[in-house]
Amino acid sequence: MINKSQMNSLGQSLLNFWRSSIGKKLIVAVTGIILVGFLLAHMAGNLLVFQGREPMNDYAYFLHHFLHGAGIWLFRLVLLGAFVLHIVTTICLVRENRAAREERYACEATVKASGSSKIMIWSGLTVLGFVIFHIFHFTVRVDPDLAAMKDPLDPSRHDVYGMVIAGFQNPLVVLFYIIAVTLLCSHLRHGVASLFQTLGFRSEKTRVAIGYLGIAIAIILWLGFLSIPSLVTFGLLEDKGAAIEHSSHSTASLLKC
Repeated sequence: MINKSQMNSLGQSLLNFWRSSIGKKLIVAVTGIILVGFLLAHMAGNLLVFQGREPMNDYAYFLHHFLHGAGIWLFRLVLLGAFVLHIVTTICLVRENRAAREERYACEATVKASGSSKIMIWSGLTVLGFVIFHIFHFTVRVDPDLAAMKDPLDPSRHDVYGMVIAGFQNPLVVLFYIIAVTLLCSHLRHGVASLFQTLGFRSEKTRVAIGYLGIAIAIILWLGFLSIPSLVTFGLLEDKGAAIEHSSHSTASLLKC
């Protein structure tokens, strides 16, 4: 068992780790890996919409019933913790950098990094706003029309496929989505390079390759996330099942008259 002395020693070690600049940078790097991994997985799940209603809704049903429903909440808690830690730690690092401004401006390379940091902060805050909106829009489902959608193939479960397509019928939602995802990918383009640098994998030999990796991840996520709202906007991705269901309801109503 861990005694009180060991607990105090562990607490002091964690406090010293948090107070150090390298400790904060490691936290940002590790949480960044978690968040990038989530984005890639989330994008892959979203792209199931191109497979049709059943695969998309099967995937959503699996996520919400994994480990008897506890899995999704465990995943959300880990993701929320990583997201909050990433934001709080980044803000702390920026404040520390500003406090050491004179040292930061000692060389041109550091001035460039400062400019990138400012862009990262504002893009990060915009992404935060988008995440909050996205959660209310598609997870909490504050829109009663989206919340009430049921799978026409299985009315006992929510129609995520139809909800995604219906959710992008609003041009303002699509515009905000495009702006936020673009800023997110810009954030990642710089963030991936910083992540590798913090973990000690970035050198003169790997600098160019890591830069291209950051660009590649940003482009993949940008194309993957924006493909759905773009195709919905141009009428190339439609919920034909909903249209058929609406037609059958209309026919039934006419027969009753």
